[in-house]
Amino acid sequence: MNQTFQQFDIFIEHSQQGSYFTIPFEMVEQAESFTLRYGYSHYPENYDLDDPFTSRQQINIIDLGLIAPDGSQVGASGSDKTEITISEVRATPGYRPQKLVPGRWQIIVGAYKVEPEGVYVRYELCTDHKALRLLKGDLHVHTLASDGVHTVEELGWKAHRNGLDFLAITDHNQMSTAVGMPQVPGVTFIPGVEWTHYQGHANFLGVDQPYDLPFMANTPEEVLARFSSARDRGALITANHPFEPNVEFKFGLASLPFDCLEVWNGPMRESNLKAIGLWHSWLVAGRKVPICGGSDYHRDTPFIFLGGPTTCVYSMSAGPSDILAALKAGHSYLTFAPNGPSLEMTAGEALLGDNVSWSEVQKLQITVEGLQTGDVIRVVTGSSSDALFQAPGPGDYRGSYHLASPGFARLEVLRAFLPGVPILPALISNPIYFEA
Repeated sequence: MNQTFQQFDIFIEHSQQGSYFTIPFEMVEQAESFTLRYGYSHYPENYDLDDPFTSRQQINIIDLGLIAPDGSQVGASGSDKTEITISEVRATPGYRPQKLVPGRWQIIVGAYKVEPEGVYVRYELCTDHKALRLLKGDLHVHTLASDGVHTVEELGWKAHRNGLDFLAITDHNQMSTAVGMPQVPGVTFIPGVEWTHYQGHANFLGVDQPYDLPFMANTPEEVLARFSSARDRGALITANHPFEPNVEFKFGLASLPFDCLEVWNGPMRESNLKAIGLWHSWLVAGRKVPICGGSDYHRDTPFIFLGGPTTCVYSMSAGPSDILAALKAGHSYLTFAPNGPSLEMTAGEALLGDNVSWSEVQKLQITVEGLQTGDVIRVVTGSSSDALFQAPGPGDYRGSYHLASPGFARLEVLRAFLPGVPILPALISNPIYFEA
């Protein structure tokens, strides 16, 4: 991991005892995680560690806090902690998780107790830089706040066990806040709400308050107002399960602002295949809309589980903002489970969802891992569906594909999940777009 280190050595005079001051520093670009350590002489040379009142022997006590570029307090820990870590996903208790925006940050120095000779304090700053990585998650999950059976924390630990890196909490018309999210190691929680109407559902992801008014809407104008408010406040909007019986999306998709179409909701079935067909027709018509998926998890059933399907995202960090930005850019694919087949597909430097110039020599580079016997890899374009490979046994595939003319190319892995059952998608990707 690429890291940046900074160090500050300061001298605090006895005359500064009982006062506060700050040390400015610059947060680097593309920072993912920030760790601050500091140290100084706490005790005289000879002191009794077995003394139950050891703390009273301290000759220096220096408190710690942190201020963000906008002047807000990130946290304070007094002298209790000599090391703190901050990221968008989690933070040391006493500090709040937040994006590490570049700019002028400040260390709060509290000179609570300073020996007559003064004291030297050393601050060491370590910043981990963002880097592209593959993250797996579920974008459609319900808790007992609506009609699920688990708490957010319970779902977080279940996600951890299932091999998921992120969860979007999308209770019906119930807004979850990032501030109230638990911290589960290795799991990013994305706040959201499933805007739920009798004529269609949509997820508003990444914001605590997508609208000020109640969720209710009875006219096209009121529906548009809810979507527009969420969009204006930075939400990523997904139009959910458009052909699901009883909750079919009946609003005009052409008239509403949204970022992704949920084409895979729960187990693969007819309603999902119809959604994939609708999306493909948009691609053929030149409409570039990324896809997403989610389990719509409420509780375990024989066919519904957390991460079924799994949305796999090429993200610059594990922070919600980077995950959502990658989803909006189409840097993602869907696989039927966390342990389903995985995909890496590029065209030069271009990722899934990107645009690249078409040429006679430009090729897709394709790697699919986790294939099972009989799995079929096919490349789908605006005019063809070409079977690229059929797995003779369990294993991986590495190869290339040349697009004969400008357009788009996306990839599917088809699998016979049960004997006698038609093959169904086990993986479906966003396209790479080839421009003339």
